[in-house]
Amino acid sequence: MLKTPLGRFRLTGIVEGISYILLLVVAMPLKYFADLPMAVTIVGGIHGALFVLYILTLAHVYFADKWSFNQGLIALIASVIPLATFYLDAQLKRHQKPVLFANKN
Repeated sequence: MLKTPLGRFRLTGIVEGISYILLLVVAMPLKYFADLPMAVTIVGGIHGALFVLYILTLAHVYFADKWSFNQGLIALIASVIPLATFYLDAQLKRHQKPVLFANKN
């Protein structure tokens, strides 16, 4: 999985998606319901670093695999919608390029 730009992007997307869910489902409730703001500080920092890594690996796969602008845009949008990175990964795994990304040649 880590041998190709697409494989690295898929792995980064999964890890970034997990960190996003942890931020929303664990850290935010701890901050607001248990008065533990440090949870958001820690998980938010980790998620922020993973988000930057996601963007970097997206740029790498975008140029290395010659993705279209729409392919890159869909992957970028997936990074800000909870659970969307998991859907994108399933599409990438199934088709190597998602059906949404199919070129009309």
